[in-house]
Amino acid sequence: MISKITRGLRSALSSFFFCLLFVTLSFAGLADQVFEKTLDNGLKVLLLENHKAPVITFQVWYRVGSRNEQWGRTGLSHMLEHMMFKGSKKFSAQEFTKLIAENGGNDNAFTSEDFTAYFENISSDKAQVLIDLESDRMHNLVLRDEDFQTERMVVMEERRMRTEDDPQAYLMEQVQATAFQTSPYHWPTIGWKEDIERFTLADLKSYYSTYYNPVNAIVVVVGDFRKEDLLPRIEKGFGGIPKGVAPDQKKDLEQPQSGERRVFAKREAELPYVVMAYHVPNLRSPDSYVLEVLEALLSTGKSSRLYRSLVQEKQLALSVDADNSLTSRDPSLFTLSAQPLPDKDVAEIEKALDEEIERLRDKPVGLEELEKAKNQLEAAFVYSQASLFYQGMVLAQYEIALDWRSIDEYLPSIRKVTPEDIRRVVNLYLTADNRTVGRLIALPPKEGKPAPAEPSASGRMIR
Repeated sequence: MISKITRGLRSALSSFFFCLLFVTLSFAGLADQVFEKTLDNGLKVLLLENHKAPVITFQVWYRVGSRNEQWGRTGLSHMLEHMMFKGSKKFSAQEFTKLIAENGGNDNAFTSEDFTAYFENISSDKAQVLIDLESDRMHNLVLRDEDFQTERMVVMEERRMRTEDDPQAYLMEQVQATAFQTSPYHWPTIGWKEDIERFTLADLKSYYSTYYNPVNAIVVVVGDFRKEDLLPRIEKGFGGIPKGVAPDQKKDLEQPQSGERRVFAKREAELPYVVMAYHVPNLRSPDSYVLEVLEALLSTGKSSRLYRSLVQEKQLALSVDADNSLTSRDPSLFTLSAQPLPDKDVAEIEKALDEEIERLRDKPVGLEELEKAKNQLEAAFVYSQASLFYQGMVLAQYEIALDWRSIDEYLPSIRKVTPEDIRRVVNLYLTADNRTVGRLIALPPKEGKPAPAEPSASGRMIR
């Protein structure tokens, strides 16, 4: 009976990895599948035909996020994202939403440190609707004071619910502000509360005119279309928009950290929490791919090192995680985080995390364990390409961070990682002097204070 199950499992795994190999080979060479053209006004267009279903994802990405803001004016990128849904010269806010819904589509937007993105998913024969809508609000957005005042209150409430009333999010915000002292990654994407309260409609108008122009934007379309048909329509819809001036994207980079930093946050919470954040490079460095494998070794699945050690064996943590910021525009952070069980101390969690880092320094990762981590990354990367939206998103993120063609380097770079690479990267980056440690000190709820309200379902993507 056991041998039968084993043979069946091996057969299933063989089929899985045969399919993985087939999809990997079909996905390899993305540079040969994507068509790129830069219009005369500087707008970059990336088109990827995929005829598996009669739908498209139409995405407009602007090279502007919180990293483009200034001290005292944080949160403008996110606020402008909200205002982009308030109507343009040709289409009111109601008409924008109605046209997409009537044509069976859906739309949304999100803001990060490095970009602001807008997208619609719709039947492929309705592409012209999206060209008309997106080209108009790129150039003809109407910014009214009454909308601004209302939407600012919405953003303030969003910040309250998603950061100030979320103890873990609040701690991460404090850790990032402590880890980054000169880089604009110092402030949160949503902005500081005081800055949101004081920036003006004039600030927003200036921000829009500076960053929302073709030379600072990317149009990405993935799905069931023919380039020969769609490209001329995109050129006609967007080509007449004035080029504008390309904003300066150079920002101050963080200087090497010379000693451990610590931050403590006291919030009403059921359990404490701990975060260790290490400065690391992004995909402009080959080490970023080693860090991807390290993330998988530490936290992908219940057989990962952190889960197996802290959750299963030592029974210290309720949850544990690792995260690598591969596609950040500037060097960012590699984080380890954990929430202790109710009867465990945060100091025990820190010690256990440090012990796992020391294990990586002292003993090379076994080849079988390393291969498993690589397979997990490859499978996740390849099968994510089943989503048209995700294909478009990855193209844009890589283009903003470096170049969309560098996507083709992901799988080969992951495959090349060796046990020696893991040890070298751990010794280089995961050191006490290079990290910021944040602890959440859980406070009991104040007597008589109601529990925080849950965010309402607004239909907007969580940013």
